[in-house]
Amino acid sequence: MNDVQERPLSRGQTVVLSAAALPMVAFGGMGAWGTYSNITSVFHRSATALGVVAAGEGATLVLALVLVGLTMLGQSAPAAVRAGLWTLPAVASLTGAAVAETVTEAVVFAVTPIAMCVSAEGMGLLARRIVVYRTGVDAEAQRRNATVMQRLAYHRARAANHPDEEARANSELKSWKLAKKVGAGDALLGAHLVDVQRERMTAGADAALAGMFALPAAALAVDAPEQPEPPAVEGLPVDGVTDPVTEVDTQVTPVFETVPAEPVTPVTPPVTPPVTLDEIAAVAGVPTPQPGEPLSDEQLVVVLRHLRYSDDPPLSYRQAVSAFREGGFVGGEQRVRKAWGSLMSHEETEA
Repeated sequence: MNDVQERPLSRGQTVVLSAAALPMVAFGGMGAWGTYSNITSVFHRSATALGVVAAGEGATLVLALVLVGLTMLGQSAPAAVRAGLWTLPAVASLTGAAVAETVTEAVVFAVTPIAMCVSAEGMGLLARRIVVYRTGVDAEAQRRNATVMQRLAYHRARAANHPDEEARANSELKSWKLAKKVGAGDALLGAHLVDVQRERMTAGADAALAGMFALPAAALAVDAPEQPEPPAVEGLPVDGVTDPVTEVDTQVTPVFETVPAEPVTPVTPPVTPPVTLDEIAAVAGVPTPQPGEPLSDEQLVVVLRHLRYSDDPPLSYRQAVSAFREGGFVGGEQRVRKAWGSLMSHEETEA
């Protein structure tokens, strides 16, 4: 698991969050005091009122503290804790409505315990958002996604291999319903998907601009500067062949000794098998890069090295980037340029 760089809260954020938490605690306490007063007005015994408050608002407060503590530790809350935050205030509301003497009192007695429920949920949500902001990890969203993925894997296997045709059909329908819930509420997953799509859009825009601004071969030939013809030297024709030496009535023809040619054995250079991407990745000590998956900086250098030397002569930057995109690899333009610069620097160092 990668280390997460935590972001500290600024002083202003700490002040605002503390100011937001204080009313939650205050109104939760006021709700408990209201329930105590309501029960006391009916039974005229403080012990009975305290028992009702302890069973309703007190137990809700305990569950709220458990929820906040687990959230601050980066852990998800059990389902029993989340259910208790709503069940216990509901029981207190029903108790208040049952002991009320009039309809008006029943409504007031039933509404009062809801303050503690809202306060507990608000404190838990605030603590969860603080943890997500500082660590980038949403334990509750991960728990939900893990549950959905486990059920989805079960129903996909059941839809494919169950002997009962009706069971396979039911699992097929449930699989599609569960597929709608994958990643729901996970802000980090959404951010990662946006990054992947941003890189693909950047690659598409780069390819489109390259196609728009690329000059045709005919235009490149016209724009190329003309090479001057070599000057003619007396006694030396343009083709570089010297005429035999000639005087007035004498022509000297050189005589060369003929040496019999020896048989020459043709030498075939050994064929070196091309280095695969897996081998380059193994030497670099990184996992083999896969098309369509986000790559690290080291994996980008491995892919570009493999593409550059896949042909003879080695590919240029534009050719390597074109092969990079055609191969389905994912990487932003800035990161690819940086990786290419690192590759060129390494080549210069080796040279």
